[in-house]
Amino acid sequence: MIAIINTGCANINSVRFAFERLGAQVEIITEPEKLKNFPRAVLPGVGHASVAMKRLIDNNWQDAIKNFNKPLLGICLGMQLMCDETEEGNVTALGLIPGKLGALKSDNLTLPHMGWNNLNLKSSHPILNGIDANDQVYYVHSFAHQPNQYTLATSDYGAEFSAIIAKDNFIGMQFHPEKSADVGERLLKNFLAL
Repeated sequence: MIAIINTGCANINSVRFAFERLGAQVEIITEPEKLKNFPRAVLPGVGHASVAMKRLIDNNWQDAIKNFNKPLLGICLGMQLMCDETEEGNVTALGLIPGKLGALKSDNLTLPHMGWNNLNLKSSHPILNGIDANDQVYYVHSFAHQPNQYTLATSDYGAEFSAIIAKDNFIGMQFHPEKSADVGERLLKNFLAL
């Protein structure tokens, strides 16, 4: 059983269908008090950080997410909201995984960074089981986490940025695993196995 947190600003169905294809039972939840009843959860996100963070605060999600002690996966903007702060709207985020988000330093490459890019593995973690150097994943983003000790994998787009980050039970993926074909499916299976 997996909970998908409904932030009101995410393409929830693509995430739900990806997990259902793997045989997982999925429930989209809108009430924070329900979160603790699930063995794992996903914080998806698409859109602007300030809007998404305001919705989390307005709907009392902060404490429920911070106190969740089982595997929680943040995807794209969901990952960014798990960090300390982001330049996008100068937002203080959830502070679950240390790091700051800044505008992607793309070295004059087109923004947003949209499309397939290689993963460069930096650390070992169960989420990376079966993932090889240079496996590709699908991105759509303009802001990025600067690599630090919590970075498990990076990608390069003008500059290196964090692709996967983790601390304790919290894991973030800057790309969209639900749109990343076989590699994304492997990562979601690994999450289900945590």
